[in-house]
Amino acid sequence: MGADHNTGKIAYLGLMTALAALMGYVELLLPTGLGIPGFKLGLCNIVIVFALYFFGTAEAALISTARVLIIGFMFGNLSGILYSLFGSACALAVMALLKKTGIFSPAGVSAAGGSAHNAGQLVCAYLLLPGIPFAGYLPVLLTAGCLAGLLNGIITIAILKRVRPYAYAK
Repeated sequence: MGADHNTGKIAYLGLMTALAALMGYVELLLPTGLGIPGFKLGLCNIVIVFALYFFGTAEAALISTARVLIIGFMFGNLSGILYSLFGSACALAVMALLKKTGIFSPAGVSAAGGSAHNAGQLVCAYLLLPGIPFAGYLPVLLTAGCLAGLLNGIITIAILKRVRPYAYAK
């Protein structure tokens, strides 16, 4: 059973990575910003939060990193990859910690992750472009990230409710 279980898990992780990359591509096709430079819906986060609850932190980190690299090398550039890696790492760290407390629902975890992602990208921008005042932009991006994360978290809850009864892992 061990080998079959690992093979199945690897297949699921590959599928989740492909889905996250696909959602990243779809997001590139959507009009972005809503008047907020740098804002995105974070549709990939649905897959990452799902993976965090369905598999665990290590698997979610693997999917997140692979997704950033795939989308970055296919459609972006090195600076975009750096911003995305920094934001994704911050988001995943916050989401994993909040999930571990057991206090927050996946929607709350995702909302915090959206804000952490945007904050992480601003910190990255500050480190790469010192002297440019980014602090005034922080409240706008935190709010936008929280709202997008909340919406993605609500979608993730609906998916988890439908998948849990047939859960392969955990």
